[in-house]
Amino acid sequence: MPPVPRPRPGRDDSPDRLYTLTGGRSRTDSDAFDLVTLVVSECEPAPGMQSEHVAILRMCERPTAVVEIAATLKLPVGIIRIMLGDMLDTGRISARHPRTARVADRLPDPDILEQVLVGLRNL
Repeated sequence: MPPVPRPRPGRDDSPDRLYTLTGGRSRTDSDAFDLVTLVVSECEPAPGMQSEHVAILRMCERPTAVVEIAATLKLPVGIIRIMLGDMLDTGRISARHPRTARVADRLPDPDILEQVLVGLRNL
């Protein structure tokens, strides 16, 4: 007889609860969210909202990464992505990816490189 898995402290990730949180969906139709996508609240919580949605809105008053939301709410990232997709569709949040420097922005100025080359030739 296989051992019965023990619940993890502080987590209620029973299939019934997760099913309820996502309305029975196991995937999101959107690729808008990866682990480092920053989420920002666009409204205040409203009466009757799902408690996890309220928590997300409060948490995301400042840009917060998807992985931080999942860790704080102690829910799987996949479930958080589904919930965030619903909130994005209703305009309750906005999502943006952290800015990454373009390759051209990281390269030194060609004029400086030329001056260095001239200086090396003069040595």
